[in-house]
Amino acid sequence: MESVEKIYDNGFKAVHGINLEVEDGEFMVLVGPSGCAKSTTLRMIAGLEDISAGSISIDGKVVNDVLPKDRELAMVFQNYALYPHMTVEENMAFSLKMRKLPKDEIKEKVDRAAEILDIKELLNRKPKQLSGGQRQRVAVGRAIVRDPKVFLFDEPLSNLDAKLRVHMRVQLSELHQKLKSTMIYVTHDQVEAMTMGDRICVMNLGKIMQVDTPLNLYNYPENKFVAAFIGSPAMNMFKATVNSDGSQSVKVADYRIDLPENKINNLEEYLGKEVYIGIRPEYINIVNDDFAESYKGKVTVLEHMGNESFVYFTSMGQELIARIQAEISHKLKPGSEFNYQVESDKIHVFDELSEVNISL
Repeated sequence: MESVEKIYDNGFKAVHGINLEVEDGEFMVLVGPSGCAKSTTLRMIAGLEDISAGSISIDGKVVNDVLPKDRELAMVFQNYALYPHMTVEENMAFSLKMRKLPKDEIKEKVDRAAEILDIKELLNRKPKQLSGGQRQRVAVGRAIVRDPKVFLFDEPLSNLDAKLRVHMRVQLSELHQKLKSTMIYVTHDQVEAMTMGDRICVMNLGKIMQVDTPLNLYNYPENKFVAAFIGSPAMNMFKATVNSDGSQSVKVADYRIDLPENKINNLEEYLGKEVYIGIRPEYINIVNDDFAESYKGKVTVLEHMGNESFVYFTSMGQELIARIQAEISHKLKPGSEFNYQVESDKIHVFDELSEVNISL
């Protein structure tokens, strides 16, 4: 996609000149909050939505004016879009019959897809006789038989329950490894994005915020939006003032947080100015009361997740969250106070106005 825009008839600009290159065989995930134009972007790639400017190329060929059916793509929708009066086999074979392929070739392609997806025993059933997960596999099977250049997935798991979503997530990742096809996958669920994507394209308000591997997005977010959006629980984010006394520190309320040299090098022009500070919950460590250089926190809520706990607490006039081992959390309860330290080399500093990460 090169400088692709989408402007609707009422003048609303949904997509703002985005540039994105998806490699051959890559699993690319488009992720972002509702209304960020990720589904619109996918529909433009599919040809279901006209683009207002720019160009889209598939396999080196510009497809701006190519009809959806001629783009050699296959799309899997959120609502499965199966024909209720047809069997699973007929649903999967439908597009091949439209292309007038020989019957034996159609059967071979359907059987192969059914085997890959482990749905051979479902071929004679109608969609109403299937569970949500089975319907979703049939929808994926219908895409596989077309042997497309690119698979497009538009929030395919959002109608499934939590346990089934995790199961289908693994199955789709395995499918990608088997087929080695190019896949573009839209979701609003950043956990889904982090676990499935080779690379992730984070979008907001019709713009691309950052494109990178899951680990790089997590550890090196280029801006405040990506830092806050990627990661669960979300990164702690609060305002601070860079101390102008040459102490390599920032001030939050009446507290001072010292920063290591690699984080402060870029802050010379920010002396005395406000910035945003970000720290992930797992880099807040609870320590003994007599530990030097620690801060005090007061527990508001505890969430026990099994092997770990989330501690919501107040400190420095902020609402913060720590992610700690379960055995440590047993010493805490709502209302209790504790001491903690922050791993300062993991702190991110963001420009107050541009929200760019200035500590990378």
